[in-house]
Order: sequence, then C-alpha cells, then structure tokens
Amino acid sequence: MKKVFWECLAVGGGGFIGTLARFLVARLFSGSPFPVGTMLINLSGSLFLGWFATVAGNRLPMSENLRLAVAVGFVGAYTTFSTYMFESNRMLEDGAGLRAMFYILGSVMLGLLAVRLGVILGHRMNG
Repeated sequence: MKKVFWECLAVGGGGFIGTLARFLVARLFSGSPFPVGTMLINLSGSLFLGWFATVAGNRLPMSENLRLAVAVGFVGAYTTFSTYMFESNRMLEDGAGLRAMFYILGSVMLGLLAVRLGVILGHRMNG
C-alpha cells in the first residue's frame, strides 16, 4: 500500500506540472483561428515522450517513481486528446472541413514523426 501511495504522489506531482505547462503554452496561442497551441502541445509531448522513454529505458538510472512522474504524470497531463477532438469537431461544425482534416491528419502524422524523432535522438545520445 505504501508503494501505491508514492506512485500516486509521483503521478500527481508530475501531472500538476504538466497541467500548468499545458495551460501556459495554450495561453500563448489563444485567439488563433487554428488550434496551434494544442497541436504544438501534442507534438512536443510526443517528441519528449519518445525521447524520454528511450533514454530512461536504456541509459538513465532513475527510480520507477520518477519514470511515472514524468511519463504518466507530466506528459499525460501536458498532452490532450480530448481538446484535440473537441477542436476538430468545432472546426467541422463551423464548416471548416478542410482545416479540420488538416488538423486531424497533420496531428497524427506529425505526432508519429515527433515520437520517432524523439526515439532517434534518445538513441543518438547513447553514441
């Protein structure tokens, strides 16, 4: 039970920081007709998670609680699928179908590329 408590605390702490980071980045891009903030958040989160999982999994000695805090707490709270879907739906409702499709497909394709780039960067750090 004590282990679960510390895991929850780690995820919650990382989530707190990730939520604040998401709020601040989204706020920088508020008012844009295209959801730049959410797309940037999800792409940078994908890049970071790919890099972190590669480096943490192979080279960096760290506790499991730190891994949970960063990968589950921080990145999980920083990135946001529900906002991505809500914004996509709003564009479709507003008659901006082409913009919505660019956002949906662009986020998926660029997100996968961002994860791959993070993994590649993580492997290159190993030498």
